[in-house]
Amino acid sequence: MGYVDEVLESVQKKNASEPEFLQAVKEVLDSLRPIVDANEEVYRKAALLERIVEPDRQIKFRVPWVDDKGQVQVNVGYRVQFNNSIGPYKGGLRLHPSVNIGIIKFLGFEQIFKNSLTGLPIGGAKGGSDFDPKGKSDNEVMRFCQSFMNELYKYIGADVDVPAGDIGTGAREIGYMFGQYKKIRGVYEGVLTGKGLSYGGSLVRKEATGYGLLYFTAEMLKCNGKDIAGKTVAISGSGNVAIYAAEKAVQLGAKVVTMSDSTGWIYDAEGIDLDAVKELKEVRRARLSEYRNYRPNSEYHEGRGVWSVKCDIALPCATQNELLLEDAKMLTANGCFAVAEGANMPTTLDATEYLKANGVLFAPGKAANAGGVATSALEMSQNSERLSWSFEEVDEKLKGIMVNIFHNLDDAARRYGAEGDYVVGANIAGFEKVADAMLAQGVC
Repeated sequence: MGYVDEVLESVQKKNASEPEFLQAVKEVLDSLRPIVDANEEVYRKAALLERIVEPDRQIKFRVPWVDDKGQVQVNVGYRVQFNNSIGPYKGGLRLHPSVNIGIIKFLGFEQIFKNSLTGLPIGGAKGGSDFDPKGKSDNEVMRFCQSFMNELYKYIGADVDVPAGDIGTGAREIGYMFGQYKKIRGVYEGVLTGKGLSYGGSLVRKEATGYGLLYFTAEMLKCNGKDIAGKTVAISGSGNVAIYAAEKAVQLGAKVVTMSDSTGWIYDAEGIDLDAVKELKEVRRARLSEYRNYRPNSEYHEGRGVWSVKCDIALPCATQNELLLEDAKMLTANGCFAVAEGANMPTTLDATEYLKANGVLFAPGKAANAGGVATSALEMSQNSERLSWSFEEVDEKLKGIMVNIFHNLDDAARRYGAEGDYVVGANIAGFEKVADAMLAQGVC
């Protein structure tokens, strides 16, 4: 049995109840086989793979808070600090009922390689809670966030661990958490990113993941002899990533025809009206089922189905494992030639393999959606220097980072005999830097 298979077997035994984490580890380690085989003696002696799949620490804590009726509620909080070999831990805080330790571990593991790909000095981590901010008043969200930070503050800091936003954690939640951290610690530092512009936030942060996804996708297409202008794009989701991916796609000359939320999806053959979606999602926090009030000729469908629409490019921007094998087959049959992940691991392993086997350009999330964490790191830099850069400055830096990510993973894939396989390229390119740092720092 080879080294990779030994580690995969061990991880399976230790984490049998965590399917998302197992999926992430298998996808990464399988694609690392070329570089591991070439360096097996060194990596095995240093137990490098065993160390990289085991978090530095896993923190779980109780989060009690009082609702508007005076009833005490209790949620569970998590922070998994996975690897800080190349910089302080960095990764978002997800607030969603589905959150459990397996999901946080999968996200933190992916974050190691995503953060490495940005070329910036940030390690991998993730956190969150099974708290659902939907339907809660501002005061209830504030009381939860304050209670959450009452425990989390012990483990974070500007040079230790810098959390950010994620699903369910927007500017409101980050603001409440930052205020509580500042009150407890008595220091004003860049300990959280995604902050408001009035207290240390960065321009472009809201747009960053979506914009970065399109910068990456456009470069991938260009290097494969294609142009995004004039193409039809299907997008899932309707949060920050989806909205600003759609916005940048339109700016680049494409037409976006679908978006979705947790209850259903919309199809607008004339092109999605983003002003309407922003009104629904960013202002009113309403469902996409109301989109037809703005565009009577559009269609609304309950449940799944966003990938059944004919498109050239598919951008899954909602959540993990949303694009299944049957969806991959529909996309391919309908002429889709590129899939780029805006969410974290939104495509199942069998769907990924099907797309790649059928000649579809496939960009994994750890590369394609790295724009969010890249801009978070740029926010950290601005906080450290006590500076604030213009929208154009940050956007230009973001574009440069995303273009470089593509070329670095493209080069890694070529060097290890997997030309055109951007999953292999992304994992190897992200792994190389972390592995070199871990070996240089000894057993720690």
